[in-house]
Amino acid sequence: MTSTLEAPEEPVTPAARDASARRRRPRRLGLRDRLFLGVIVGVPLLALLVLVWLPALASFALSLTRWDGISLSEIDWIGWDNYREIFTNYPPFWPAVQHNVIWLLFTALLPTPFGIFLAYQLDRKIRFTRIYQTAIFLPMVLSLAVVGLIWEIIYNPDNGLLNGIIGAASPGTHIDWLGDPDLNLWAVLVASAWRHTGYIMILYLAGLKGFDPALKEAAALDGASGRQTFLRVVFPALKPVNIVILVVTAMESLRAFDIVYVLGGGIGSKPGMELLSLLITDNIVGETSHIGYGSAIAVIMLLVSLTAICTFLVQNFRKEQEER
Repeated sequence: MTSTLEAPEEPVTPAARDASARRRRPRRLGLRDRLFLGVIVGVPLLALLVLVWLPALASFALSLTRWDGISLSEIDWIGWDNYREIFTNYPPFWPAVQHNVIWLLFTALLPTPFGIFLAYQLDRKIRFTRIYQTAIFLPMVLSLAVVGLIWEIIYNPDNGLLNGIIGAASPGTHIDWLGDPDLNLWAVLVASAWRHTGYIMILYLAGLKGFDPALKEAAALDGASGRQTFLRVVFPALKPVNIVILVVTAMESLRAFDIVYVLGGGIGSKPGMELLSLLITDNIVGETSHIGYGSAIAVIMLLVSLTAICTFLVQNFRKEQEER
């Protein structure tokens, strides 16, 4: 027969009981704290409503009208007619959709993988890594309008850099990079890729800096090559970064405007360079204002953008639930 000795319980004093109750009791915010909390939450929320959601709702309302943008009394409510005409009887719409899809595929298949490749190489701590990072990321510091001006000089048909090199190799050869409908979209895509590559490189390099190097060492001990280590260990482990890059690439393909506007010569879509963003501008601020048409196209872009954003949010929520 065994017996256990139990230590006598210490009596709980009233002071200790009150202190424990105060710790469990939620702290009430004072008037100053409530005002501060209301300001830091209310001001951004108000800005979001005024600058984002109210214009979005106004665009949806205007998409159901026929209006020249001059007199409010001349607004004609026509329902869904603008959407029906856009999908069935508006010639630039489907070429613009096709070009946006081409923009997405080109950006996803060329500059995005190239930016990931550069990030992986620079993460290996080669010599002059900082210099390479700065040189590749430098175009990202510039706005798309400035990038467009730089590439407009390069594509200049008379004395541009490209035609100068081609003319030196093959005298008499003259290519109108931005005037040829079969070439101008691809010329703009190359200019956009020059900037997009640096952005993807920095995003992925930030993800690689937080990657556990022990996983690479374990893969190397198992006999995996550098390519196998990246494809089977590093790339799957950086799934959150991959999702961010995918969403950023989709959004970039939808909101492409500045560089196309500069290289295309302003308002009025050139043949071969039609994009949804340019159609919105052409219809709203062009010579013949079709506010309803432009607003309907803007609503279509909004719905596509929300699809990409919701996909990103769902992936994040699933990740948080799995971690819990």
